Amino acid sequence: MKGNKELVTVLNSLLADELTAINQYMVHSEMCENWGYGKLHMAIRSQAMDEMHHAEWLIERILFFAGTPTVSKLNPMKIGKSVLEMINNDDHDELDAVHAYNNAIKLARETDDQGTVDLLTKILKMEEGHVDWAEIQRAQIEQMGIENYLVNQIDSPAS
Repeated sequence: MKGNKELVTVLNSLLADELTAINQYMVHSEMCENWGYGKLHMAIRSQAMDEMHHAEWLIERILFFAGTPTVSKLNPMKIGKSVLEMINNDDHDELDAVHAYNNAIKLARETDDQGTVDLLTKILKMEEGHVDWAEIQRAQIEQMGIENYLVNQIDSPAS
């Protein structure tokens, strides 16, 4: 099916955001693993997997519209040097994603494309969940201090 050109362009832009997020989350996840924060490693890794699903769904939609998914474009990554910087960088990107998905949903509505509205709304809700997660992490760090927060991110030794 031939899709709206402007919407396909927007979907490819969202795809670049998702592909960038996958890479940034994976680097942050592995940094946490390297530092011994196993729980944080798994939480961030799970978010990377969510972003992989988002990228997959966007690719499927672009192909449905007889478009060409652009998978070679990445945005600049913001790799944090500390756990708090990672959380802040990822949260900033997620807030940008929420804004971008809301704008894309408006465009899909204007082009009478309910299927794309539904897909983008599904992804938007997941992105909002990532924002909520980051806000919870920052609140915990603020309330208990970074040291206590990080102690809680270490996996318990196997018995």
